[in-house]
Parts: sequence; structure tokens; C-alpha cells
Amino acid sequence: MLKQKRKLISALIIFMSIIGFTAKQVEASELKFSVEPVIPENQKDNGHTYFDLNMKPEQKQALKVHMRNDTDKEVVVIPSIHTATTNINGVVEYGESNSKVDDTVQYKLEDLVKPAVKEVKIPAKSATDLELNVEMPEAEFSGILAGGITLAEKDAETEATNEQDQEKGLAIENKYAYVVAIVLNESDQKVDSELKLTNVEPGQVNARNAISATIQNTQPKYMNQLAVDTKITKKGEKEVLYSSKKDSMQMAPNTSFAYPVSLEGKKLEPGKYTLTMDATSMKQTWHFNKDFEIKADIAKKLNKTDVSIEKANNLWIYIVFGLLLLLILLLLILLFTKKKKEKQQAELRKKAHKNRKKKEKNKHKV
Repeated sequence: MLKQKRKLISALIIFMSIIGFTAKQVEASELKFSVEPVIPENQKDNGHTYFDLNMKPEQKQALKVHMRNDTDKEVVVIPSIHTATTNINGVVEYGESNSKVDDTVQYKLEDLVKPAVKEVKIPAKSATDLELNVEMPEAEFSGILAGGITLAEKDAETEATNEQDQEKGLAIENKYAYVVAIVLNESDQKVDSELKLTNVEPGQVNARNAISATIQNTQPKYMNQLAVDTKITKKGEKEVLYSSKKDSMQMAPNTSFAYPVSLEGKKLEPGKYTLTMDATSMKQTWHFNKDFEIKADIAKKLNKTDVSIEKANNLWIYIVFGLLLLLILLLLILLFTKKKKEKQQAELRKKAHKNRKKKEKNKHKV
């Protein structure tokens, strides 16, 4: 059995409301420290509790994150910087992610923002500051760069690694961290919106068959309140085989994600298909049509590993087995009833035979 890795990341992410950040609060009881960004003077809006900075080309700046430890033991924190991505649910992620950074990204945040140290020790019942060094590129850029700093406990990472080493089957890593958003911009110049549908292909989500349509935000701006309406037909036909609707999604600047259209337990069938998608965001609309093919070998491979199809097959096995048992039970009942009836008839014949003999005997006596 192949070892699988699932990361359950509990994060406290501080977001911005004006340009569309969605606030998320996660129970932070597992964390032994707290964090608070020290807001600098070049913050765009002092009401925000994350870094949203006006910068200039080649500007260098030191940022600080205040961290407090109220426990009785020293806490060691590992900082890491990540460029913002968008996951398959249409949710922006500012920390560690399984999503790849898109090719349209102008600059990766981890190349511009670096922690001054690899780890931070916070003494018991004390506090300290983590310094982040920002160095902007020489060339001026439009729009925004987005990402975040992840602050994770070192002990939690070590325990998770040990847990994985000990597990021989499914490895589950529980990782708790704070993620603080970082947004950098140099100009208030308006950036036009652009969405693209770059690829459509069969795949799986959580071991279940789906058609994945990759949507790309090519611009350095957020795509807020994104909604999609997707339909899939056989190529050249009108009958809708699969469909999906979803709204209230958000895409980070210069990111892409594979929007899944679930087959809901149905098998992938080889052939040529057409995906039609209508996407809307910030009062703009895009219409996409894209042909794609499901090859026989790919369909066979994915159908074999789809757990929902496997369950459906098992259900049919149980149904057939149950019907067979019911049939056998009915046959046994019929057989038992037949034997009982034959026994009763035999007894009646025997009794009738005795009665005849008795009558004949009495007749001879007379």
C-alpha cells in the first residue's frame, strides 16, 4: 500500500475586506504562541491587520512580526514565505499549498521577502519580534504581488515527521500554523481583468473521477466573487452529460486552478467531448468552449481507482448475493411445504386405507 500524505493545516489568516479578502477564523488552541504584524508607515490602510504596502522599485524595507509566548516552555517557530495560490475550491491560499505557482507571476514573493533568521526562539512567558527583509525588484510593475508568511511550531513539524515514519499505511500530518498575508504594490494604476480556460482533461479529486477545467487569472489583481457555470457534452451533440455550478470563489493574482466537474460515481467513457463554461467576476463575463478527448487507457486507469465506482460495483454484488439468498430461501420454503403436504397426503391415504379395511372387516362379520 502506497503511503499517502494528507496535511490538515489549521491557520489563522488575516485578510483584507476592500479588495476581496475572505476572513477565515480557525481554532488556534493547538498553537502555543500568538502573532501580530507591526504595521509600518507605508501601509495602504492602517485599519488592516496584515501587510498591505505601498512600495517603490529597488526599495528595501524591514518588516516586523511580534510574537508572544504565554506558556511555561520555550517555543521555536519556523518562518517561511509563500506566493499566493488558488486551490481547486476557488479559495486563495497564502501559506504552504499543493498548488503550483503560475507561469504568469511577475515575481515570486519568496524571492523578494526573506526572514532574517531560519528559526525564532520565544522564551517562556515572553515575546520577541521576527524581522522580514523586503527588497523590491529594479523594474516597476503594475498591479499587486500577494503571498504570506507562515509561522509554524518546530516541535509540531518534528512530531508530524515522526508520526509519518512510524505509519506504514496512511500517514496524516497535523500541522498548525499562523499565516499572515503580505500584499505589495507600487502603483494605483487600474489593471484590466482577464480569464483564460487553458486546459480540460480527465482526472480525479479525492479518488473520484472528475473533468478538470483549468482557469487562469493572467493579471496581477484579485478576481473576486468568481462564479462559473460548466456543462459537458459529447462533441457535436447537445445533451448535457455532466454539469457544475459554483459561485463566491476568489482567485489570487496571476494564478490558475483546475476547477473539477464531478462525474458523481459514473465511469469515464472514452470519446471526444466539449466543455462549455460561463464565468463571471466583478461584473465581467467570459464564455469558453473547449474540445477534449478521453482516451481509452486513461479512462480504464481512472475507473479502476475511483472509489465511488468500486462502491457501486460492490453494491451490485451485495444486491445479487441478497437476491440469490432470497431465492434459495424461497426454494427451501417451497421444498419444505411440498414435503409437508406430501406427508399429510400420505397420512390421509394411510388413514383412508385403514378405514376401508375396517369397513370390509365389519362387512364380513355381518
